[in-house]
Formats: sequence, C-alpha cells, structure tokens
Amino acid sequence: MAKSERSAKTIAFQGVHGAYSDLACSVVYPDWKTVPCETFEDAFAAVAEKRAELAMIPIDNSVAGRVADIHHLMPDSGLHIIGEHFQRISHQLLAPKGATLDSIKTVHSHVHALSQCRKLIRELGLKAIVHADTAGAAADVAKGGDTSQAAIASSLAAKRYGLVTLRSDIEDAEHNTTRFMVMSREAVTPKPGSGPVMTTFVFRVRNVPAALYKAMGGFATTGVNMTKLESYMLGGRFSATQFYADVEGHPEERHLRLALEELSFFSRELKILGVYPAHPFRREEAAAAQDD
Repeated sequence: MAKSERSAKTIAFQGVHGAYSDLACSVVYPDWKTVPCETFEDAFAAVAEKRAELAMIPIDNSVAGRVADIHHLMPDSGLHIIGEHFQRISHQLLAPKGATLDSIKTVHSHVHALSQCRKLIRELGLKAIVHADTAGAAADVAKGGDTSQAAIASSLAAKRYGLVTLRSDIEDAEHNTTRFMVMSREAVTPKPGSGPVMTTFVFRVRNVPAALYKAMGGFATTGVNMTKLESYMLGGRFSATQFYADVEGHPEERHLRLALEELSFFSRELKILGVYPAHPFRREEAAAAQDD
C-alpha cells in the first residue's frame, strides 16, 4: 500500500495515547492515525461503525496470561481477525524532568505493569499506586510535575508526555511479550500455500461425557498443531462452556478441513474468527526452543 494511501487510515485501540496497544499500532502501521478508545467494546465499535479501519486488540501476555473479557467480546463483535502481532513489552521508569532515582518515592502504573517490575520497585523502596492503565499513569505524573512521583510505562508514553527515563527495560521477565490481534470489518484470508497460516475459532461441545475428547480427536489424527485451547463460562452457567482455539493451518487444507469437520459433528456451535498469516515471532520462538 502506498504511503499516501496509508496516511489516511485509522486504527483503534483501548487506552490513551502512549499505551502499549498504541505502541503496537505504531510498529505495525507506522503511517496510520491511532484512535484511543476507553474500553475494548468501544474499540470494536469504532471499527464496526466505520470510525476506524482496524482495531489492535491485546489477547494475552506471556507473564499476565489472557486479557480479561476479550474471549467473550471477539465472537460477538462482528469483526474478523486478519493478523497477529507479538509486541515485546519493555517497561520504562519515567518521571518529570529534574527527578532522580533518589528523589522518587512513589511509582504509578497499571496493576500488571507494577507486578511485572517488582524487583526494581523493591530495590528502590517505592510505594506502588495502581492506575487504570500505564499511559494514563504517565500522563498524570507528567501533569503533576512532582519529582517524587514516577510512572512505569512505555517509551512512547515518555515521548508523548515529556517525561525522562530514569531506568530502562525494568521488567522482571525478559520474555515479557503481548500478543495482539488485528481486527477488521471484512475478512482478509490468505490463499492456501501462501505461507504459514493461523486459524482461530470458538466452539461449544455437547454436554455429554467425553465430548471434548471426541471433538479434539480429529486434530490428533490429522496432525494439526493446536497452539492454544482455553475454556470460559457462558452466561454464568457452569454447564455452558465455550472454547477458544488457535491452530496452525488453513481451513481449505485437507488436514485442517477434516479436523474441523469432525469438530463440527461433536459441537453445538463452531465459529471461525479469522484465518491470517502467522507472525514471524512464532518461527523465532520455535527456533529458540530447539536450541535450548
């Protein structure tokens, strides 16, 4: 796509400018305008109502696990997954100009960011204050201008709000990575054989003994690699469970087509949320695992 065409495009995300979702948008679509939204529902609605072309939605993190509510919201959003992005999360310790490691007494951020930087917080003896999001915490600290106050947020937030970086890459876990889904009103499905592909779907099995075992049998016999399988309750009913799954392969390829046909036979509902190119991070992670 030409730069002149891309410049007019918009992509929605949950949070305020400087959030890690905003950073992910700028990495994948550097020439696009980002549209901050208060909630995930608002981000989905921005695309559905044509106020944005795409949405960048975090789905899980290698440290914190899955993002709450996303698995419930995606199937009913009316949108399609057209891509994935793995964003390395590098937390920065930010403060107003003039602050030093000795002057700061309190650190503000999202609860997950605070928990992911426990070592530094303990090392510096800081009091942790929970905020709704990392970028919002950075904005509040910048507005206050108090050199005893700091925030944990992204390098984009530092640039956006004019804060200085007192310590870089302060997260406890080096593997801290968030997986994002790129959502669109229209499905954009790669052709079979065009490269590594992921397929994401949700399904419900019949409430009978061994239903899940039977439903999964087709993936084992056809050799389909399932990279993710999660369950969650529907409508507050303990007997109503929906499953979310990611598998490698294209539904038009014989092995996955047969597995999905068998799954459909044992399921009450099967809905494909997207067929999209696998991110290069998957190959890098697999190669690293082989070297271990």
